[in-house]
Amino acid sequence: MTTPTARNFIDGQWVDPGNTIDDTDPGNGEVIGRLARSGAAEVDAAVQAARRAASGWADLAASARARVLREAADHLEASTDDWGRLMTREMGKPLTEARVESARAAAILRFFAGEAHRPFGQQYASDQAQTWLFTRRSPVGVIGIITPWNFPAAIPTWKLAPALIFGNTAVLKLADDAALTGLRLIEALDKAGIPPGVINVVIGRGTEVGAAMVEHDGVDAISFTGSTETGRGILEKASRSAKRVQLEMGGHNPVIVRSDAALDSAVAAVALGAFASAGQKCTATRRVYVARDLYDSFTEKLVVKASGMNVGYGLDESTEMGPLVNEVQLTGVLEALERAEKQGKLHCGGKRLTEGEYAKGCYMGPAVFTDLPHDSEFACEEIFGPNVAVWPVDDDEEAIERANATSYDLSAAIFTRDLDSAKKFIEQVKAGIVHVNSQTAGAEVHVPFGGLSGSGYGPHEQGRAAIEFYTQTKTIYLDPA
Repeated sequence: MTTPTARNFIDGQWVDPGNTIDDTDPGNGEVIGRLARSGAAEVDAAVQAARRAASGWADLAASARARVLREAADHLEASTDDWGRLMTREMGKPLTEARVESARAAAILRFFAGEAHRPFGQQYASDQAQTWLFTRRSPVGVIGIITPWNFPAAIPTWKLAPALIFGNTAVLKLADDAALTGLRLIEALDKAGIPPGVINVVIGRGTEVGAAMVEHDGVDAISFTGSTETGRGILEKASRSAKRVQLEMGGHNPVIVRSDAALDSAVAAVALGAFASAGQKCTATRRVYVARDLYDSFTEKLVVKASGMNVGYGLDESTEMGPLVNEVQLTGVLEALERAEKQGKLHCGGKRLTEGEYAKGCYMGPAVFTDLPHDSEFACEEIFGPNVAVWPVDDDEEAIERANATSYDLSAAIFTRDLDSAKKFIEQVKAGIVHVNSQTAGAEVHVPFGGLSGSGYGPHEQGRAAIEFYTQTKTIYLDPA
């Protein structure tokens, strides 16, 4: 099923919305579809359907649930290019990146299908000789899932896949700016034969659909990816009904470039981390601290790299950076960069592109700043666009201190040839993800993903770590009659 309207999916049925809004291509302004406008009533119907389906899905053999995930992966792999093109048109990501993300979503489904036959509990020696003492994991129940627009294939998949394989049912809210893309995952699971009510999708504003989901008594847990401000609001509301909560929030990720770094490799990695996906990802590189003797050379090379990037429409195979997702996002980034320009030096980019075909979309040039105060907005807060700042540092101690000087602790990287320096960085940097000689962005499907402090709350996502959020432990004492 392919439709230009992003419809709700409730109790195994595609439900036409009463109200819709336009879904617009940020690269050229064309309307490519319609988006449902739902509210609390649709959320309630979805939650009730999920609760009715919960026991039957949980009682299935894990291998039966795994079959659904594998077959859905087959469907997605057969349409990777088409899915990627839809993603590009809906939220602007260059087609090369969109194809990689589409393939990754299928890989996530296959990984979690494999979880069906991995260890699912532990056995202990009891102090009583006749007692068998062990643990089991059981589903949490109905999971409310709220996903963002920047990874519209991967993030819904890495939340839904573990929820489903461990026996939960789900109510999913997809972001407006990429709902059609997200629904391709649901279509694949539907074709794979997932029972009615196991997955339900409600599309609408976060203030209406998201809030109703968080406050609904029939939802047992909330998994959210988005801004830190919104995440903290969700935590406050969900705690009133003792829901378990998993939050993946903002990032303001640092890179340290030591004197012994491979300079060209560091420049290339910083540019990729800062400007891929137009900088619209929580793991994007924002702050770079460079050894003083390399500072001028590094900055010059980074400015050349940024200035030479091919900014254009995402479906053009030569495009290196596409548009921002919408006018609101672009305006917010440009206003923040205008404030930063009053405090430091803007070397390139940072302005809206308006000539020719650019006038139809949400384009800007990738921005590189220097000379910003360490207490400036740019140095302390996430600006969700293609922008990065560079500072000189005198030694490792100063570099690590600066890297740790924000409330966001998601990802961090160091470029060095010195093993002792790398080890020191790994031990001292505050981050849930640490890279040595690679960019801050990127995560493999089989390892934990998540931040600390203002970047994350609750168990990490992906890999084996997902079992901690999507299951609950029972301790069992089994004695003979």
